[in-house]
Amino acid sequence: MPQYIALLRGINVGGNNTIAMPVLKALFEQEGFSHVKTYINSGNVIFTSDLTSVSELRMRCESFIEQILGLQIIVNIVDAGSFKEALKHSPSWWDTNPASRHNAIFVIPPATADDIIASIGETKPEYEQVSAYGSLIFWSVPIQNFSKTRWSKLVANKAYSSITIRNANTTKKLWAMLDQ
Repeated sequence: MPQYIALLRGINVGGNNTIAMPVLKALFEQEGFSHVKTYINSGNVIFTSDLTSVSELRMRCESFIEQILGLQIIVNIVDAGSFKEALKHSPSWWDTNPASRHNAIFVIPPATADDIIASIGETKPEYEQVSAYGSLIFWSVPIQNFSKTRWSKLVANKAYSSITIRNANTTKKLWAMLDQ
C-alpha cells in the first residue's frame, strides 16, 4: 500500500489551530488510514492508504479535520517515493554547517517550486543558498545573516500561503520514519 506524509500547515503555532498529535493520529486511523505515525507537534503524519490520488487524499484530510475539529487547515500530501527522491538530490551544502539554518520548503500544489522561487526573487548568494528538486526547495543561510535574506521575509510574501516549512532535522527524521 502506498505511503504518504501529511504536512499540516500552521498548526500549534502561537497557540493557534491547536491539535494534539495523539488526537491527530486517532483521526487518521478513524478515517481508515493505516500505519499512522506522527512526529513532533508541528503536524507531520506518516500513513499508508489504498488511495493513490494525492489531491483526493489532501481534500479528504482537510475535510475530516474541518468536520471533526472545526479547523480549516491546509494539508500538503507528499508521496513517500517523491519525498525520498527529492532528499536523495538535496544539495551538498544543505544541512552541513551547524552555524546555519537549513530548511526544507514543501510547495503545496497547484503552486510549483519555480513559482515560489520566482515570487521570492533572486537569492542573495553572499548570504543564502537555494535549490529545488521537484516540489521541495532546499534553503540554507548562516544564522547571523538570516534577516538579510529575501527568504527570511517569506511570511510577508504572497507565496507563503503555498508552502509549508520544516527544518532539516524534522525533514530527515520523517525520512528515517518512512517504511519503519
